[in-house]
Amino acid sequence: MKIIIVGTAFPLRGGIAHFNALLASHLKLRHGVETVTFKRQYPKLLFPGKTQEESGEQAGIEPAPQLVDSINPFNWWSVARQIAARHPDLLIFKYWLPFFGPCFGTIAGSVKKRSGAKVIYICDNIIPHERRPGDVAFTRYAFRRADGFIVQSDAVEKDLRTHFPGSHYRKVPHPVYENFGTAIPKETARKKLGIRAERIMLFFGYVRAYKGLFVLIDAMSHLKDAGIHLLVVGEFYDDEQKYRSRVEGLGLGSSVTFVSEYVPNDRVGEYFSAADVVVLPYLSATQSGIVQIAYNFDKPVIATTTGGLVEVVVEGKTGFLVPPGSPKELAGSIRRFYDEKKEAAFVEHVKTEKKKYSWDSLVENIEALAAEVSGS
Repeated sequence: MKIIIVGTAFPLRGGIAHFNALLASHLKLRHGVETVTFKRQYPKLLFPGKTQEESGEQAGIEPAPQLVDSINPFNWWSVARQIAARHPDLLIFKYWLPFFGPCFGTIAGSVKKRSGAKVIYICDNIIPHERRPGDVAFTRYAFRRADGFIVQSDAVEKDLRTHFPGSHYRKVPHPVYENFGTAIPKETARKKLGIRAERIMLFFGYVRAYKGLFVLIDAMSHLKDAGIHLLVVGEFYDDEQKYRSRVEGLGLGSSVTFVSEYVPNDRVGEYFSAADVVVLPYLSATQSGIVQIAYNFDKPVIATTTGGLVEVVVEGKTGFLVPPGSPKELAGSIRRFYDEKKEAAFVEHVKTEKKKYSWDSLVENIEALAAEVSGS
């Protein structure tokens, strides 16, 4: 097949860009694949981060043509004409925010009309964690042009079946992120980061309210005697000072390190390698790519029983699951992890469990879905 992926891609940054790069690399083993990305992904007014582009080069990844302007309808028609002229058989969109619904829907509809290409959406979310007016309408506009969907968790499957009954879809777990390299010895990583604590937990990724960092900080207040150091690593899309003030107010200043910046690919491994366990105290979630990064580095995960997290964190084997919004229960599971010396056994289970999350499985399901919606 001739496949074109439309969405976030290098030189833009972030988890969606990493996903699309890995997807393209695996599809290219069997198909002709091109990727088209944004020249303007978000208006500056709506983007809370510091920059939308990666710093430096990405090993083995060529920058994708930056053609799409997310807020310019005239651009959407122009991009659709350019894509249709390449005569694709399949158009793939990674869908995570209804903000992109009008853009993606217009491009998809025009390309289908001009070239007969089939359209598949790979859905991180149907309805996002942080609801906004227009979410359902924008998503309906985008999905009206879709021939099929890939969903990656029970929560997203439920939303698809609720809002778009009768859709052609396949459920495939989110593959493990393998683009951050392999683990380095724990002591080497800690020396590089200048952290001497014997017990280190990691909270990683963009900081937004729904990710529950306040709950984890409050849990730390119940663990002052446990000698645990918390690494909070990621760019803040929420008011950073609120979190720092909570840490200071609870007397945790020496037990929490903030690295409030976007971490380039070649340094991600240092933080995961330094940690004993990765903690996801999310208040809501459909799924999270952070678990797949943790599994890449053979790290156990302590997470909440929300959304798709319960599908990838195996209670008592690859980590622990706790109810969302409960600092005491989260603290109890963290203490149990250390007191019962669970790390070694959990690591071995992670090595086995992560074999389920392969890119080959995703590629095979995309191929099967494309054949199904094409009637071939």
